[in-house]
Amino acid sequence: MAIVGAVVLLVTLLALGGFFLYRSLPGTDVSANASGAASEGEQPEDMGVLYIRVIGESSEVFVRIPGGDVLMDQEMSQGQSVDYNRAEQGLEVTIGDPSAVEVFVNGEQRDISDESADYSFTIDG
Repeated sequence: MAIVGAVVLLVTLLALGGFFLYRSLPGTDVSANASGAASEGEQPEDMGVLYIRVIGESSEVFVRIPGGDVLMDQEMSQGQSVDYNRAEQGLEVTIGDPSAVEVFVNGEQRDISDESADYSFTIDG
């Protein structure tokens, strides 16, 4: 019986550790429309340094600090958005399908819809 208790305690500690590690990631907020992201045509009030919203079916999105930590590397689906409020060291961004996303840099829309697949750009810090 003590072994079962120890296993339950270990699983609980690992789950809590993972939760708090995820919560400590800097400025990452991936959300669907149902959880408050702006719907198509609407602009969120505070976009921060970088705001990406998927308006097409889906797109791979890769964001990292230049020469450093990867902040995001995943496929986002229609209606999902992500924003980064701070970028002291800048950001490197790669969009898998530029025609499927809207990109705002410092609150201003950047039209990348005509760019080729895996389009990359850098935002200075």
